[in-house]
Amino acid sequence: MRRKFLLLLEMGLVLAGLALGWSAWKVHSALQQPLHIAEERLIDVPTGTNPNRMFYRMQSEGLIDDALWLRLYWRFNMAGTALHTGEYRLTPGMTVEGLIDAWRRGDVVQYNLTLVEGWTFRQLRAALAKHDKIKHTLEGLSDSEVMEKLGHDGVFPEGRFFPDTYRFVRGMSDVELLQQAYLRLDEVLAKEWAQRAGDLPYSDPYQALIMASLVEKETGIAQERGQIAGVFVRRLRLNMMLQTDPTVIYGMGERYNGKITRADLRAPTPYNTYTNTGLPPTPIAMVGREAIHAALNPSAGTSLYFVARGDGSHVFSDDLNDHNSAVREYQLKRRADYRSSPAPRAPAGASPQAQDAELPASSPSPSSEVPDSAPGETSESSVSGDAPATH
Repeated sequence: MRRKFLLLLEMGLVLAGLALGWSAWKVHSALQQPLHIAEERLIDVPTGTNPNRMFYRMQSEGLIDDALWLRLYWRFNMAGTALHTGEYRLTPGMTVEGLIDAWRRGDVVQYNLTLVEGWTFRQLRAALAKHDKIKHTLEGLSDSEVMEKLGHDGVFPEGRFFPDTYRFVRGMSDVELLQQAYLRLDEVLAKEWAQRAGDLPYSDPYQALIMASLVEKETGIAQERGQIAGVFVRRLRLNMMLQTDPTVIYGMGERYNGKITRADLRAPTPYNTYTNTGLPPTPIAMVGREAIHAALNPSAGTSLYFVARGDGSHVFSDDLNDHNSAVREYQLKRRADYRSSPAPRAPAGASPQAQDAELPASSPSPSSEVPDSAPGETSESSVSGDAPATH
């Protein structure tokens, strides 16, 4: 009996060894098998999906064989390893082991969305809605409802998001991206506020943000931002109207068709800086760090006026006579290709979705355009009747 027992034990061990070896060979073969694809493709791992489901799904789609052995491999060798949500890139010749390694590392495909300086919140929402890799949750909501969903109930959204290139994986929601942009703006503004120049006419960082939005809309030329901020700051100190066209355009909303008239300059809106003294009530666009820095560190000088040359740059003047001369030279004899600011474009590296999103219209220039010698006085050399304002 003892010999029979030992013989059976030996046979059992041999069979177990053979079974174990065969199983190891099957697992190894399953791991080393190349994916059944002829060209590059993406595979999505939705939120809440586990490896078992992915293996069976891939087998049902004809991408792999032996899902059972792969499931056993994961269970005994990678238990507790997180499977990151997102898209993974599959390439011809890639093995299942290579795919599992990508899952382990969370090597998901990332996408870019560039939010551009000078965009309004409406344009920001349009860019988000256009991107097909973002999970859309804001459709049909008003701006105030969007801010409530972000956790900032009662905050006006204009200018409260930082323009930058944001990277994300498929399935990230529009709310999550907006939260990143909102926090980023707060961080940049707080840092610049802490390093601001002295004796500025702002009572809080929000007023500086409003000023930065005016600077952002007035010029895309880096070296002019400080000068333009300087003009606006000096006007505020003298209680002069800012008289900047972008505020008029913003106040017009959808009525703006590419030009403004004398009637528009006189139309009372909360944003019209030709009829209201001081800053407008809110920012009028998203602003970059450079515009914020300029608003908080305006260039010293004595100029109170500026006028667009037509190539994106401006002529700055100290007095009304010089300014009116510049208006006659650059505004009343415009070239066919006249621009008061550089043509808007997305920054280098912007995604196609960002490039395709509606960009701001060419914004005319400000107190550059309709000069004043004292608050409320408008030069007659600048606009006449209801002809387009010469900005």
